[in-house]
Amino acid sequence: MAIPKNKLELQLAIQQTYANLQKDLAKVPFEKSRDKVMEGHAKGTWMSPCDLVAYLVGWGALVLKWQRQKERGAPVVFPEVGYQWNELGLLAQQFYKDYEKESYPVLLEKLDATVKEILELIAPLKEDTLYVEGFYGKYPLGRMIQLNTSSPYKNARTRIRKYLRTLV
Repeated sequence: MAIPKNKLELQLAIQQTYANLQKDLAKVPFEKSRDKVMEGHAKGTWMSPCDLVAYLVGWGALVLKWQRQKERGAPVVFPEVGYQWNELGLLAQQFYKDYEKESYPVLLEKLDATVKEILELIAPLKEDTLYVEGFYGKYPLGRMIQLNTSSPYKNARTRIRKYLRTLV
């Protein structure tokens, strides 16, 4: 799927990539959901399907946080307080830790709620807000949302599908 260039394309990209990912996430056996058998987001680390879902929930929560801060006129720290862009592996590990006590079904519910909230965030926004006005450096809000939703959903689906093939 091409990089979304307008509101409708962004909404469709999120909906389609997430729908495809959901189907594969539903195939993960609950009893294996905490097995750290997939390559992690930081070099030399391993993660479980639960960690992967926690990662997606964490980035979704950041997108929502950034927009809320921007709407209030508060300064936005990218990517997150205490992390630089060159420390995304460490941030991923923090997401794993943040949600380590959550069960797989609860993580899936949190991801559903996060995706729904992001789509609700997008719905009332004007095209200019999403794709003309700057949000972070040269990136408009729509691109930042895409980089942290549909792109990681597609990547996560590739990882989960590879993992599911090992279960056969």
